[in-house]
Amino acid sequence: MSLVLGIGLRAGTSYRELRDLVHDAVGASAVSQVITVEGRETEPGLQRLVASLGAQLFTATAADLAAQQVPTPSESVDRLTGTASVAEAAVLLSGAELVVPKRRSARATVAVGRLPDDVPRVAPGYPPRDRDVVHRVIAERRDVRRGFLDRPIDDDVLTRVLESAHRAPSVGLSQPWDFLLIRDEATRRKVHDLAVAQRDAFAASLPADRRSAFDGLKIEAILDTPLNIAVTCDPGRGGRHVLGRHADPRTTWFSAAIAVQNLWLAARAEGLGVGWVSFFEPGEVGAVLDLPAHVELLGYLCVGHVEEFAAAPELVRTGWAAWRPLTWAVHHETWGQRGLPGETASRAVAVRDASAAAEGAVRLGSGREVVRVVVLDGGESAEHLVAAEALVVQLGGGRPTADFGVLWRPARTEDEAVEFGVEVARDLILQGAGELRVECPGDSELADGFARGLRWGGIACGAAVVRGGEPRGVSDSSA
Repeated sequence: MSLVLGIGLRAGTSYRELRDLVHDAVGASAVSQVITVEGRETEPGLQRLVASLGAQLFTATAADLAAQQVPTPSESVDRLTGTASVAEAAVLLSGAELVVPKRRSARATVAVGRLPDDVPRVAPGYPPRDRDVVHRVIAERRDVRRGFLDRPIDDDVLTRVLESAHRAPSVGLSQPWDFLLIRDEATRRKVHDLAVAQRDAFAASLPADRRSAFDGLKIEAILDTPLNIAVTCDPGRGGRHVLGRHADPRTTWFSAAIAVQNLWLAARAEGLGVGWVSFFEPGEVGAVLDLPAHVELLGYLCVGHVEEFAAAPELVRTGWAAWRPLTWAVHHETWGQRGLPGETASRAVAVRDASAAAEGAVRLGSGREVVRVVVLDGGESAEHLVAAEALVVQLGGGRPTADFGVLWRPARTEDEAVEFGVEVARDLILQGAGELRVECPGDSELADGFARGLRWGGIACGAAVVRGGEPRGVSDSSA
């Protein structure tokens, strides 16, 4: 038998009063759940009672409680809380049978319910307002580059942020991360110079239109913040037999990356901006920081108080990139069956009618970049990568040497090639492409299918798609 307590209480009700009231109602019987109205869960007396019972504490909104039909409603309670019952309504809301109707003390009420033996015990979530804060912090986290203030970070605040980072989950509890706090200006200037050099190299690799847009972006705040934090990873921490690492050593790096995310979210909650700098070779920064040879740099963070947190990421505000819709990223059972929970999943190739897609086109970004997409089913890609605006898609063969100019999409069937084409078109448009110029050297059903997918995906997202030297108005059937 599992007992449930519904408790209503006034602010400041003591633990002793609650303890005596509950003892009169249930004696020494075990209690699994305590439920109260939202807003009372932080009362010290109630929290101590729940801990002494070894129970779980749940909350319910006044609206949910008010919807319950109870034997002893109270007009005075209704005026104060918005529900005519807390204790009895809480028991009934849990699905329990009411076995002890409401009992009163000077400042509290309690009712007792019994859950059927076949009802599983479920761990509680956070109360709605606490839950909403968690989701808000995640939604409002920003990669901050501008607006840092010349204001030191309190040691207590920084310690809380680092403690949150240090609580990150890790493979085999190996905790492969360390946090190097860098305040020295000379050190930061050396790192800054490395970032500037890489920025210049990246700018030189861009097509003219993209380079012009990039010139307006700020990629680091190394000298603008009072504190830089280098997050490192020790791939061998824990020795040979770290639980869970043997099959996939990458889990060590995943663990350290989660620590960075924890740090970032905790910093946002404390009102601190964080910017992750990736414009340098990790080994060069490691040399500046004099890291041990076995320790590798995972992330370099600029941290400080800021004037404000922007409503949207800078890359979205400037039109450099756009958000990828969640519905594109959720697959059901098999890859490509996309849709949100509760929706009917469908494949990307459902976007087949180019004319209908054009009528309902959704411009995902404000991109103007022209991307030349060369689709190969075999053959060499190097000759096509001379132009900065070229992107090679390799459909056959083995995985090519790492090069961001080559996408490996090993399609097994023509339908899969179409699917991949739709997906690549969407991704390119999210990254600023306004026009796709498609070339398919050679004769291949896979390449032709991929090109059709590019057309369907591009037109559906509001981009111009041109096949070879054909005019933009070419029909979909010719793709």
